[in-house]
Amino acid sequence: MNVEFAVVVPVCNEAENVEPLAREIAAAMTGRAYEMIFIDDGSTDETAMILMRLKASLPPLRVLRHSFRSGQSAAVASGVRAAKAPWVATLDGDGQNDPADIPNLIAARDLPENRSVQLFMGNRTASRKDTAYRRLQSRVANGVRSGLLGDGTPDTGCGIKLFLRDTFMELPRFDHMHRFLPALFQRQGARVISVPVSHRERTRGTSKYGMFNRLWVGIVDIIGVMWLRRRYKPGLLVREE
Repeated sequence: MNVEFAVVVPVCNEAENVEPLAREIAAAMTGRAYEMIFIDDGSTDETAMILMRLKASLPPLRVLRHSFRSGQSAAVASGVRAAKAPWVATLDGDGQNDPADIPNLIAARDLPENRSVQLFMGNRTASRKDTAYRRLQSRVANGVRSGLLGDGTPDTGCGIKLFLRDTFMELPRFDHMHRFLPALFQRQGARVISVPVSHRERTRGTSKYGMFNRLWVGIVDIIGVMWLRRRYKPGLLVREE
């Protein structure tokens, strides 16, 4: 059976989260033709072992493993590259994104007025289940990105997304690119919209991010994305004679 959706989840040292998250994804995607791809990005705990054990009870589950830690963007790219489905949903491996929101993104995709949209971004409009410091980090980072890139996306840091695989495969690859998908999709001439989603408290494991890698490193990336957008001319038609 051909699959229509791939759910791609990058994980690193999330041994406590992967099993409940995988089972939630299976429940959310019940009745759909889908595959579930977890990418173990060089974990040093039991993440990979737990995922391999789960394959027996979750047939849609596929497990990819990086030989060394390469970062979230590289893990997402590996998962999308391996996906067989034309549409890809992503979510973070820490359990804070709710897989039950994936059907909401799919429902938005199926609206007649959204047929030309190629990226559906989650927008954590409900109460954020983070510390005040984490909420400040996100607000500052989103504000800087939105102000400089003008991508019209209020929550580019949200991990839950739904997008067309073919368009993603045309994007330039660089570290932290997953934080700039709206601007990069728009660079390809694609429409992007935001969809309200929920947000949950991290109850297991520890965060891999802080203010430094959320903002200051991102400033350099923003400058790079601005350069990419200026240098690219979308919509080029190539015709064979």
